[in-house]
Amino acid sequence: MDKVILSVAPVCASPHKIIPEEIAEDVYECYINGAAMVHLHVRDENAALTKDLTLVKKTVELIKQKCDIIIEISTGGVSDLTIKERCQPIYADFTEAVSLNVGSVNLGKSVYQNPIDDVKFCVSELIKYKKYPETELFELGMVNTMAGLVKEFDFTSPILLALVFGHEGELPATENALRHMVQYVNECFRGREDIIWGYTQAGRKDWDMMRYAVNYGAGSLRVGFEDSDYLDTDVKADKNSVIVQRAAQVIRECGKVPASSREARAILGIS
Repeated sequence: MDKVILSVAPVCASPHKIIPEEIAEDVYECYINGAAMVHLHVRDENAALTKDLTLVKKTVELIKQKCDIIIEISTGGVSDLTIKERCQPIYADFTEAVSLNVGSVNLGKSVYQNPIDDVKFCVSELIKYKKYPETELFELGMVNTMAGLVKEFDFTSPILLALVFGHEGELPATENALRHMVQYVNECFRGREDIIWGYTQAGRKDWDMMRYAVNYGAGSLRVGFEDSDYLDTDVKADKNSVIVQRAAQVIRECGKVPASSREARAILGIS
């Protein structure tokens, strides 16, 4: 039976108090309910992005005391940080995977800036320090850019592409948009058997597109408060674990099963 890697991004971007103990407990419950990977940003105590790894390090230490979920730390997010500051998680021993962003895009009223020189610096560093990249793609042009980077750099195999939908200013979360992206991924990476694509939906209020993505071939799903705190159309969740539980249920309803963290490491080649 096919395995789907379920990832949780548990921390919303709006200003709030970062409490490592609460995040760690929530992540542990997500792990129990089927999450194989956790996606974290480097934030200060008020949730602003920072180069200071103190709080994220403490959070990860508490998580690792409870479970062996894969630790992915973001190198992105809308901020004034330089690319060298954004890449600090790459040098941390506790980081197993990092999110890689390969182009710029409008996100609401903000511009998410990823100039190509910054992208290449990030790629060279993650390869040098052997961190597994999950590449986030918001537009068709980013697929083309990633295909060029794969030719230029020695990326680890398999290649995990997170297709992101639903932000104001980028591709909408629709079946046509997803098919369009996946078809272009297949075109740009024709002949490669080591491409895994995943689905992330900002502002999700129901499970229709998550279900469609799994049936269409998604190898990973990402849920969590960073993207949406909705459990159903009119119901908000008070913790991430109930969203993960529902996502795992959707995966099973599609005739597949959530991968364990051990299975996910094997799928991605993370030692």
